[in-house]
Amino acid sequence: MIFAALSLLCLVAVSHSAPLTCEELVRPLDRLNLHHLKGKWALVAGSLSHLPFLERFKQRDSASVNFYSNTSETHISYTRSISLHNECQYNTYNITLNGSSYTFDGTENDNFSANFAHTSCHDCMLMHMRMESGERQHFYLFSRRRQLEPKEMEEFRAQVECLNMPAPAVMDPTKALCPEETASDPAAQPEEKTKGQKE
Repeated sequence: MIFAALSLLCLVAVSHSAPLTCEELVRPLDRLNLHHLKGKWALVAGSLSHLPFLERFKQRDSASVNFYSNTSETHISYTRSISLHNECQYNTYNITLNGSSYTFDGTENDNFSANFAHTSCHDCMLMHMRMESGERQHFYLFSRRRQLEPKEMEEFRAQVECLNMPAPAVMDPTKALCPEETASDPAAQPEEKTKGQKE
């Protein structure tokens, strides 16, 4: 009887520590909490399947997104800021939510899909974008912190590997984030966007 109980305990311990499958690692977020989404998130790391875009991504000093308060359960806006060569670039996007999935308002979405993905990190956010019918992918890890624990980064790298994407580029946490955009700030000019390109 005691032996059987010990065997059961060992089995439970082994199953509890078993690594998650790729299906579990990259699954969409079960439920999107808009209150949790509100505010500023620092970009910690990211992977882009198109290598020229990934190389350009690595040139950034820092980046962040800021989600604004909203009165709708299906529409929300955010501003993306990028620090590049000591200059700040800003873009504001309006998105339509459908559960944990989202689309960008005013753009062609036939070959585009995106969702917020699951993460075990309590103060992190994952944005997964697929363009050209999934031929091109962007996978971004954001957090309220500038630097994560090794275990949290290991999970993100495992997620990137599950998506068959290049090893992620990790932002330098010592580089300052761009300030909030203001109309009087001459550096706060929207960066030029390429049609259909969302980085």
